[in-house]
Amino acid sequence: MTEAFKPGSPYSDVTHSPVESPTGIPTEGTLKGRKISGRGETVAANYAFGPLEDDVIIKHRLLTRTTTTRGEPPLKKLQKKFASYVSEIEKDEDNYNDCVKLSKAFLQELSTFEIPLLKSKAVIDSNVREKENFNELKDDINRQILQAQADIEDLKKQLEESKIERQHKEECEAIRKLIATQPPRSLMQKVITDLEKEIAALEAENTASSRLLELRKKQFVLLLQQVDELQNTIEEDEKNLIEEMRVATEEQKNGMEDAGGVSEAMAVD
Repeated sequence: MTEAFKPGSPYSDVTHSPVESPTGIPTEGTLKGRKISGRGETVAANYAFGPLEDDVIIKHRLLTRTTTTRGEPPLKKLQKKFASYVSEIEKDEDNYNDCVKLSKAFLQELSTFEIPLLKSKAVIDSNVREKENFNELKDDINRQILQAQADIEDLKKQLEESKIERQHKEECEAIRKLIATQPPRSLMQKVITDLEKEIAALEAENTASSRLLELRKKQFVLLLQQVDELQNTIEEDEKNLIEEMRVATEEQKNGMEDAGGVSEAMAVD
C-alpha cells in the first residue's frame, strides 16, 4: 500500500472528491475523513473495515488488479486469455492461425494489464516524492518553529532589558526634574557659606558662654564657702555672746548674794 492511502498521510485530509484510477484502484484523492471547507473541521466516515483490514484489501487489489466497481477483474480476463491460448496450443489439430490469434489477444490483454501497473507505479513514485517533499517541508517548518522560539526568547530578554532601561530613564528623569527645582549652585554655596559663618559664630558664643558659666560656677562655689564661713563666724559669735551673758548673770547673782550676807551681818551686830 502506498503512503498516500495510509491514515494520517498528507492526502488523508484532501478537500476534493474521491477519484479512482483507470483500474478501479483508489488514488491519493480517496478519503477516510474530509475537511469541510470554511470550517476547518474533519469529519470521519464510517466504514465496515478497520484501518488494518483496509490496508490488506487495498494491497490485494494492487497486486491482483481486482475491483468491485468495473465488471470482470482485469487479472481474471488475462487469465482467461492465457487459458484459451494454452488450451488451443495443446490441441492436436492444425490450428496455427487460431493460436496466433489467441496469442495476439493474450499479448494485447497483457499490454492492457501492464498499463495500469505503470500508472500505479507512477502514482507510487509521485506519492514517494510527495512524502519526501512533505518530510523536507516538515523539517523546514520544525526548524522555523525552533528558530521562532529562540527569537521569542531573545525578544523576551530584550523586552525585559528595555523595561529595566525605561525604568532607569524614568528614575533619571524624576531626579533631573527634582534637581531642576533646586536653586542654582552659586546661591546654595552662598547659603552654605553664611550658615558656616553663623555656625562658627554660634560655636564662639557657645565657647564664651561655657567659659562664663564655669567662672560663675567658681564664683558661686567661693560665695558658698564665704557664706559658710560667715555662718560659722556668726554662730561662734552667738555662742560667745551667750557665754558672756551667762557669766555676767552668774557674776551678778553672786554679787547680790554677797550683798545680802553683809546686810544680814550688819543686822546681827
